[in-house]
Amino acid sequence: MAKATLVSSAKCYEGFQKVYRHMSEELKCEMNFSVFLPPQAVDKKCPVLYWLSGLTCTERNFIDKSGMHRHAVKHAIIVVGPDTSPRNCNIEGEDDSYDFGTGAGFYVDATEEKWKNNYRMYSYITKELPDIINKEFPTNGKWGISGHSMGGHGALTIALKNPGKYVSVSAFAPICNPSEGPWGQKALRGYLGSDRSSWTNYDATLLAKSYTGPEMKILIDQGTEDTYLEKELLPNNFVAACKDTKINPELRMQEGYEHSYLFVTTFIGDHFDYHAKYLC
Repeated sequence: MAKATLVSSAKCYEGFQKVYRHMSEELKCEMNFSVFLPPQAVDKKCPVLYWLSGLTCTERNFIDKSGMHRHAVKHAIIVVGPDTSPRNCNIEGEDDSYDFGTGAGFYVDATEEKWKNNYRMYSYITKELPDIINKEFPTNGKWGISGHSMGGHGALTIALKNPGKYVSVSAFAPICNPSEGPWGQKALRGYLGSDRSSWTNYDATLLAKSYTGPEMKILIDQGTEDTYLEKELLPNNFVAACKDTKINPELRMQEGYEHSYLFVTTFIGDHFDYHAKYLC
């Protein structure tokens, strides 16, 4: 495991917001990730919240736009934010569109020949990155996961595929049924191929239908004025799929809010309060 090197560090609410870079074995490229260390982490081990960002984002968006730091300090939670895809892999077409390739890894392990050596974001998020975090930082073994849009899709699917690994789960405007929306179809077809049966592993709605793990509560916030709601996100499909399972989603339709980080920053405190009930 390559040691992560510090790229930047800035004091915030008496904690420190840091960005690190390392050579990823899974993705076969250099990757950045962010870590916010609340002041409590100086002398005690803390739980970790993994935040997954959406299309076109990097590890910086959540740092700069969410207003999360004071909430992380309030609850003594370490916050880890990976990048959204491999970068600079010299794959033909990787930079051609905003919703596939660079900045759009969709948190899957690709199986298509062109992408499978680098685009392994699922394994990176669930294995390689936590190994680094647990080795290098004062963590207590409790993990939560959350995300926005494509990152919300990642949070849901990763939690559903790893029952019990994440003790708290939430999402903002997640892509809940990617097999039925243009963003998701483009990504799943591109990374996994045209056989739709392989898409099930990365579709929260389809995973929910076959879920056999322990009880899982999930907080989802969704803006009513989100222009992607009916075409791309499809949260009601997910809620319907959870019926008669041990998954208990709380879908809060937030009147008048749209898809941007202005929506996220409005309710991020609620999500930290929610995660703290299980992490702290």
